[in-house]
Amino acid sequence: MEATEQEDHIADAGEFVAPPNGGVNELLDMGEDNIILYFLCFFLPHAQYNEEEEERKYYRRKRLGVIKNVVAASLGAMMVYSVYMGLLQMQLILHYDMTYREVKYSNLGLEDIDRKMLMGINVTPIIGLLYTPVLIRFFGTKWIMFLASGIYALFVSTNYWERYYTLVPSAVAIGVAIVPLWASLGNYITRMAQQYYEYANYKEEHVQERKKLPKGACHSYIIIFQSVFYLIFNLSLVFAELPMRLVLNSHLHENKYILANVKVCGKNIRGMIPGFNTTVLTNLPHSMLLIKVESVLMGFAFLAMIIFLVLCGPAYRPTEEIDLRSIGWGNIFQLPFKHLRDYRLRLLCPFFIYSGLEVLFAITGFSLSYGVCILGLKKLWLLIVVYGLSSSVFSSLSLFLLRLPRWLCLVGGAAVHAVLIIALLAFSSKPDQPQYLGPLLVISVLWGLGTALNKTGVSILLGMLYAEEKERLDFIYTIYHWWQAIAIFIVYLWSGLPMRAKLSILLATLLLSCYCYCVMERRMAKKVQHRLPRIPRPRHKVKGYRYLEEDNSDESDSEKSGEEENDENIEEMPSADGEEEEQDAGTEGADSPRVWRRGARGQQHRWEDGHLQGAEEEEKQVVE
Repeated sequence: MEATEQEDHIADAGEFVAPPNGGVNELLDMGEDNIILYFLCFFLPHAQYNEEEEERKYYRRKRLGVIKNVVAASLGAMMVYSVYMGLLQMQLILHYDMTYREVKYSNLGLEDIDRKMLMGINVTPIIGLLYTPVLIRFFGTKWIMFLASGIYALFVSTNYWERYYTLVPSAVAIGVAIVPLWASLGNYITRMAQQYYEYANYKEEHVQERKKLPKGACHSYIIIFQSVFYLIFNLSLVFAELPMRLVLNSHLHENKYILANVKVCGKNIRGMIPGFNTTVLTNLPHSMLLIKVESVLMGFAFLAMIIFLVLCGPAYRPTEEIDLRSIGWGNIFQLPFKHLRDYRLRLLCPFFIYSGLEVLFAITGFSLSYGVCILGLKKLWLLIVVYGLSSSVFSSLSLFLLRLPRWLCLVGGAAVHAVLIIALLAFSSKPDQPQYLGPLLVISVLWGLGTALNKTGVSILLGMLYAEEKERLDFIYTIYHWWQAIAIFIVYLWSGLPMRAKLSILLATLLLSCYCYCVMERRMAKKVQHRLPRIPRPRHKVKGYRYLEEDNSDESDSEKSGEEENDENIEEMPSADGEEEEQDAGTEGADSPRVWRRGARGQQHRWEDGHLQGAEEEEKQVVE
């Protein structure tokens, strides 16, 4: 009665005031059906909400994210190697000069430090096959790229204080990081191609059910992404010459002084450049200038680390990474060796070795024994820049593989290099001959063409052969770059050989590579069955809320089908529908419309099952 009198009094005053607890009273007056309708108006989709359009926008954002990942990984790798090669070149030239060694580091023995530093960089990667898969599975592909770029930044930082205990350990660390970095990069680019295919074809049944991709489904994306990667990465050779061109070039002696004791150049050389003057600097660069250069390089090294950390997304979903490392560390250690049973990999090993030999020969053998010996040290930067630009621009030629057969890229690059090697075997000259600048630049351009076709061709071929085997990619690229590490070691050993012997080794390796590749393609055309080792089933530890259930929610359908084909005696663990839906929802992303529908249906089914079970138990109790 008091509340009624108060409301009448307020109404008489001509004012509107909400009654006490008006919202609660309004809900209490509503019936049960009206309350349900009242809440559904907030949870049901808006009348203008277009579910298919929102889903299309979501996967378009995902595809743009994949493109961002590819460009970021390419830029990060390009920056890392620009800094590394530019600093190493400047450091070796300064340490080679006798005046620089005696004035600044008279008792330090820089020559011995440089020899041991190069030994650490060139010899250490030989053991990369033993630890690379374990590191990639333990840290993850993205984090290996980040940590390896940090090791290169550490190498830059040690040049602030040039001592044996700073330079040599950092060089050994770089040797340790070379194979993991490149295996992670190759794996990452191929995984991005697979992800782009999944986001572009998200309505396909095999994509929604996480089954193995159809054969050849993502080949076009592999070709495009590998071409983009090498187009950007090969620019590292261009930017690496900036310290040489902007800082050291003005401090170098003229050719007549540097090449005074050199007798012959080209095919008749033994070693690098016999008779090359040990004093190449007219005056020493100021220490403050060198510190500024190293600080700029250090800044770009940190920028590369930030790019890998912030801009590069993960290569695998969280559940996939858990499965990859749950097969047992002993199996992870053995699987790279077992993959060599595949005749495709065995027959490609000579091409892997040649891929490393030809790049190092272009940078060291051709550039020094032909370029510097004939044109002088001041033209070294020009030869390297032309070679880097050529290999970068011609990397786009691999896009023709979208319409042409895949063998054309490798065979075309091999043909170009074979002609150039034969020409170099016949080329000899006296030192300080500037009229040969044009022919040497043409050779640099053509060698860059062969390098571009070779590098992109091998990476694309591996991606095509193992595109549907995403759990094997890290092993495949580890084997590839480990053989390239063997090539680095071979180049380190042959530094004292005659130039004819080096070119003969190159030509023999190239011919053997082409023969083995033709044998591989012929076997594949005849559909000879290749032998792949079986990936063990993930063994999850019963820790955490994810694995307390009886079934394995992280097992994908592709693994199930693969195990049923390989071993019918293995009993598959059942997987509840609810947990599969939760896994799909977690991996696709919380903002996906498809995930929202699946999650809502899953929650509704579980809620109904729970109530039905409770009602049955109550009936049993009443009957009893």
